[in-house]
Amino acid sequence: MLDNLNWWEIGALLLLALLIFGDRLPNVINDGLRMVRNLRNMARNATGDLSRELGTDIQLEDLHPKAFIRKHLLSEEDEQAIRKPLQGVYDNLRADVTGVHNELKDVADAADVRGNGRRPGTATGGAPAPAPRPSYDDAT
Repeated sequence: MLDNLNWWEIGALLLLALLIFGDRLPNVINDGLRMVRNLRNMARNATGDLSRELGTDIQLEDLHPKAFIRKHLLSEEDEQAIRKPLQGVYDNLRADVTGVHNELKDVADAADVRGNGRRPGTATGGAPAPAPRPSYDDAT
């Protein structure tokens, strides 16, 4: 939950909480933890009730509509029948993207963008580079 916070930000949040709540901070923390425990118990009770009513084993993660339908309402054959038309489209799209990626890589290698300023066709300097074109700002 707090994966994107570093230690300084967590310390600043704790200091801010101490300034806002003062000596009531332990009571506020206890109330927050009690609320989280109650919410977990309510979720466990709800999944238990659903499991009893439906006659299957339901976990909290299964309550997402897509996961619920996939796990409890569709059979393996139904899921494969749904995936089959889309799998061909996915494979074709993946092949096209891979082809475009390879072509772009070939073009980048041919242009040698990261090279020493030499063009791939000139071995040792050959023809001089063309003079830069004047821009519109330079002409006015």
